[in-house]
Amino acid sequence: MAVSSSDSSVSVDMESVYHGGKEYHVQTGCGPVSVVVYGDADRDKPALVTYPDLALTHMSCFQGLFLFPEAASLLLHNFCVYHISPPGHEACKSSHRLGAAALCPDDHVPSVEDLADQILELKYRDRVLGLILISPLCKGPSWTEWLYNKFLSNLLYYYGVCGLVKDCLLKRYFSKEVRGGTEVPESDIVQACKRLLDERQSLNVLRFLEAMNGRPDISEGLKRLRCRTLVFVGDESPFHEEALYMISKLDKRYSALVEVQSCGSMVTEEQPHAMLIPLEYFLMGYGFYRPIQLSGSPRSPLSPSCISPELLSPESMGLKLKPIKTRISLNR
Repeated sequence: MAVSSSDSSVSVDMESVYHGGKEYHVQTGCGPVSVVVYGDADRDKPALVTYPDLALTHMSCFQGLFLFPEAASLLLHNFCVYHISPPGHEACKSSHRLGAAALCPDDHVPSVEDLADQILELKYRDRVLGLILISPLCKGPSWTEWLYNKFLSNLLYYYGVCGLVKDCLLKRYFSKEVRGGTEVPESDIVQACKRLLDERQSLNVLRFLEAMNGRPDISEGLKRLRCRTLVFVGDESPFHEEALYMISKLDKRYSALVEVQSCGSMVTEEQPHAMLIPLEYFLMGYGFYRPIQLSGSPRSPLSPSCISPELLSPESMGLKLKPIKTRISLNR
C-alpha cells in the first residue's frame, strides 16, 4: 500500500458501483487497469493505493483489514482508497459472474516493470509520502523459487486453478495453523479464499506469475528511497527472510519492520488486529489519526490521552508498542 497526496485526474472508459465503491477501467500505456475507489466523494483527501498479491483481488487481500473496525476508521477517515488490480485480476466483470474474463492469449505479457508503469500513470512517485509493504520482495527469484514457479506455471497451463494449485497458493498466503490439517479444520478465511480462487482465470494468474518470476533485483536502489516505509511480514511466511533482507537494505532513518508471530504472508487477512498499532503510529507521523469512538467498539490504546510523548519519536517512527503476537524491529 502507498500513502500519497491527492492525485491528478485520469480518463476512464467506464465505471460501475461495486459494494459501496466505484469501479473504473482506466486506459494506460501498458493496457487497461481496474481501479475500485472507496471515498469517491472525498477525492481531496490523500490517496491510499493498494495492490494485491498473486491471484488475489482487493476483496481477498485487504478485506480483513478494511473490515476490522478500528483499522477501517483510521484508513477510511483519512484517505480516499484506490484498490488497483493487476490485469485480469479484477474483482468483477459483470453483475452475473465474479472474476475477470480471460485475457487474450495473443496479448502482450506484461513484465513487472509494465505493471509498475501502469501505477505510475495514476500516481507520480514524487507524490508518494509513505509505503506500507506486506511480505515484500526486492531480490530476483532464487533458483529454487524460479523452478517452483515454473512448476506452478505448468500446472496452471495444463490443469487450470486445480486443487494442487490452490494448495500451493494457500501455502503462499497463510500459516499452517490457519490452513488446518487432518485433525484441525481449515479456517473460514481459507475457505473463503478457496472460493475466490475458483473464480480466477488460469491464464491471467499464469501471466502474473511469469511477470513475478522474471522480476529484477532492485536491492541497490533501496538506499535511495526517502519516503518512510513500514514493512509487515508473518514469521511463517515463505518470504520472511526476503523481508528481513529488504529491511536491511532500506535507510534505517525511514524504515521499520513488524514481524507478526504465527502468521503467514497475508497479514491483512490472517491477523489484521496486529497491524493496528503500528499503522496508527506510522500514520500519526503524517498528522493522520483515528477519530475517538464515543460509543460502539472500545477505544484504541492510542487515543490521545493514552499516548506518552516519548512514544512519538520521529527517529523510531513511534513503533514502540507491540501489537498482539507481534514483534516490532527497527532497522539498525
